[in-house]
Amino acid sequence: MKGFMRQRGASWELRVFLGNDPLTGKKRYATQTVRGGKRDAQRKLAEMVTEAERGLTARTTATVGELLEAWFEFAAPDFSPKTVKETRGYIDRSLMPALGSKSLARLKSAELDAFYRRLLASGGSGGRPLAPGTVRRIHGILRRALYQGVKWGWIGINPATATTPPRVPASDIKPPAGEDLARVLRRAGEESPDLACYLMLAAATGARRSELIALRWTDVDLDTATVSIERGIVLGPDGLVEKGTKTHSARRVSLDAGTAGAIADHRERMRERAAMCRVAWAANSFVFSNAADGSEPWFPDSVSRSFKRLCEKEGMSGVRLHDLRHFVATELLSAGVDVRTVAGRLGHRNAATTLNVYAHFVEQSDREAADIIGDVMRDTK
Repeated sequence: MKGFMRQRGASWELRVFLGNDPLTGKKRYATQTVRGGKRDAQRKLAEMVTEAERGLTARTTATVGELLEAWFEFAAPDFSPKTVKETRGYIDRSLMPALGSKSLARLKSAELDAFYRRLLASGGSGGRPLAPGTVRRIHGILRRALYQGVKWGWIGINPATATTPPRVPASDIKPPAGEDLARVLRRAGEESPDLACYLMLAAATGARRSELIALRWTDVDLDTATVSIERGIVLGPDGLVEKGTKTHSARRVSLDAGTAGAIADHRERMRERAAMCRVAWAANSFVFSNAADGSEPWFPDSVSRSFKRLCEKEGMSGVRLHDLRHFVATELLSAGVDVRTVAGRLGHRNAATTLNVYAHFVEQSDREAADIIGDVMRDTK
């Protein structure tokens, strides 16, 4: 990097060439005025040159908003449709209004920490507080965009790496009790047999909502009582999108006799419905569909709302559809099923994920294992 200095009366004007602006192509300079002697000016110029060579000086006049837009356009093709929609929402609702017009060169870590505190206090709709987990997600988006800005040469350092975003407290896993779930399933059978079948399948397999909604009849093998989970359906920016599973891998899950029977009954209902409406019923139609021909899947959020209403009718508040997944994991682990099998059933990429999420229940099984070994050892004496 080249540095220049010239005397202007009692002060010295310092200038360091930073290269061309990556956006405009214009030459960029870092400038500063120093009052004092020539040696002071030379010392400061050397510092400015060092900072420029280390990439600590911004080389563009771009704003935070311009970087966010450029990063999103660059990164979005690798995101899932759901992630595209959510990321765009966080950028538009939280990041752009607060930081969009801010000069990238002037963005500081302390300013970002203050921004996170504001989000925690009143960053939600209508001035409501945002949850720590949401603020962490917003921080993650900004951190990745700024990191890309460093790689592109827009800025020298990433100010988000020196921030302190809020900690996310570990959430307690509270799966529904077996008897409570049985009551919900009975009510579902009375009010909506189709939904009852879905809930039975969710409680039997532990599959994700997106995976069950994406099931087609070609994925169901009632002869072997198995379902193949190969894809998911999520809500993207332009509607429902069919994609691969969350871990981009397929799996085959075995069914118990009761769940397999419920699916067989559900298939018969779908066939009768298609016949009554005089439409063709295709073998590759969706298992869960409001269309008579099964051509369109259920809307993900509708399933969650329907389950929530059923639970509230049974006096079970705060129970989420995702808790059925926790129900499967905790019941199997508490029954002594090995972690690898549980991980495969849930669709976790590896057993370490299952251990991290359900460590408490693994410890419970380990205690039971210790008691069993203790009994065996006593018998051998």
